[in-house]
Amino acid sequence: MVTTYHLRKVMKLTKTTQKLDNNICKALTIACENSLHKIEGFCWLTHRANYTNFPASLIVTCVFKTADDIEQMKANDLAKGLQQDIQKQLLKIGVILNNSKRNIHFDSEEACNAQHQGQWNERLKNSTTKQKPLKGNYLKH
Repeated sequence: MVTTYHLRKVMKLTKTTQKLDNNICKALTIACENSLHKIEGFCWLTHRANYTNFPASLIVTCVFKTADDIEQMKANDLAKGLQQDIQKQLLKIGVILNNSKRNIHFDSEEACNAQHQGQWNERLKNSTTKQKPLKGNYLKH
């Protein structure tokens, strides 16, 4: 059975920002559950954001078992559907992504293991170089 994970940034959030982050987690959990049974190789997803530049800074990373699974998903025209489902779930809580290709990324367990020894917090930290650096640890939940 595939385990669903979200990695959440540990940092002090205002009460309003914490509520928004919790709602994003709920929305993304629905999108994740929808995709687990539809897309071969899809494992889990996570999000991160700099809430001082939200929603432009929101990044959703969809994680697959292998890079081949990502290529197969794209070849079968399933990437757009996954992006649309994520956008739909976020829209239900009032979050609008203006550019899903910039806000939604695809990655693989295989690549993380090869390049970061399975350390997702390091991998995700490195992929936010265009944003203000985020400090702290990530939690699986």
